[in-house]
Amino acid sequence: MGILDSRCAVITGAGRGIGRAVAVRLAAEGAAVVVNDLEESPAEEVAAQIRQAGGEAVPCAGDVSEAEDAGNIVRTAAEAYRRLDILVNNAGNLRDAWIHRMDESAWEAVLGVHLTGTFHMIRAAAPWMRDAAKQELESGETYHRKIVNLTSVVAQMGNPGQANYAAAKAGLVGMSKALAQELASRGITVNCVAPGFIRSDMTDALPDAQKDALLGRIPAGDLGEGKDIAAAVTYLASREAGYVTGETLHVNGGMAML
Repeated sequence: MGILDSRCAVITGAGRGIGRAVAVRLAAEGAAVVVNDLEESPAEEVAAQIRQAGGEAVPCAGDVSEAEDAGNIVRTAAEAYRRLDILVNNAGNLRDAWIHRMDESAWEAVLGVHLTGTFHMIRAAAPWMRDAAKQELESGETYHRKIVNLTSVVAQMGNPGQANYAAAKAGLVGMSKALAQELASRGITVNCVAPGFIRSDMTDALPDAQKDALLGRIPAGDLGEGKDIAAAVTYLASREAGYVTGETLHVNGGMAML
């Protein structure tokens, strides 16, 4: 039996990278998973991978920066599994530029997905999570519903050329603390996971000199893996983290000891 048996999880931006690792791990722990991505194809690919491994998953394409799409993603969970216990807000994008070259579209695109998209998802999901949590808590169940927002080490450290991304990720931390206070009495915890530099197609493509410079900033001496972030999310989604809310769990190999 898995630690998330009988639970339903929605993961946004789960078609690749960290989101994919989180979806696969939560499914392996017994959760039924709604796999969201901007496009149907990667969402279906991950859902098929989970089903082939014996798990339960359905794909759902949608752009979280659009309130209507966010509502549709939540309804997919409600229609497929009649419940929503875990929401992982992972969807993201990048539009890097020095500030004097960053136009408003680059600023708005990044905040629209990372920050406004998370707002859309939580606003749509909270009523479902609140009502289910209330019923179970009244019956003696101790499992709180869980919201986990993916922020970044950049929210604390900054990064040249990423003013939009750093602002969005820092905003997530503040929003999560506010919502943790707002939703705790309703049986919902809200926490963040802040990844450091995680191995990806983007980091694999870096020149060796840039890789060496990057690794020199990380005491652990290596980049993280998607599974490292998935493990942190799994803990926060579990019953064991029921008394943890409003916190940010940093997973960065010691790059920023906060």
